[in-house]
Amino acid sequence: MTSAWVIGLPLVAVAVVLARVARRHGRSGMFILAAMGGLLMVGAVALLAATLAAGPAAAAGTVAAAGVSAAAPAAASNTGALLGAAIAVAGSTIGAGIAVAYAGAAALAVMSERPELFGRAMVIVGLAEGIAIYGLIIGIILIGKA
Repeated sequence: MTSAWVIGLPLVAVAVVLARVARRHGRSGMFILAAMGGLLMVGAVALLAATLAAGPAAAAGTVAAAGVSAAAPAAASNTGALLGAAIAVAGSTIGAGIAVAYAGAAALAVMSERPELFGRAMVIVGLAEGIAIYGLIIGIILIGKA
């Protein structure tokens, strides 16, 4: 598991350097950032696959060396629950970000024409932020059952 993080750190460093380079190149920098995002996505999927493949097997080897064999299925179940919690939180947060972006832009447009609608517009933006809270609650529930 530690080796996955050691492999991932250079990816993050390369991403930071490329982002700084892309910022200085204007429109072509957008293509550089898009390519960098694709490379990071491929690297993240590879690290996820390596972590999932090595996680329960490494735990089972450690448990077998200790002489206890009943905890190996629990380690695999725990990994699935944690992965489910991560997907729930990440998906709801991304969805909430998209919702707040659109709702916030519309709210600003409405408030520029009719400032008295500030309260109603903020309620709509707050409802969009609630999506992230729902995902966080599901994540906490899944971690609690792991």
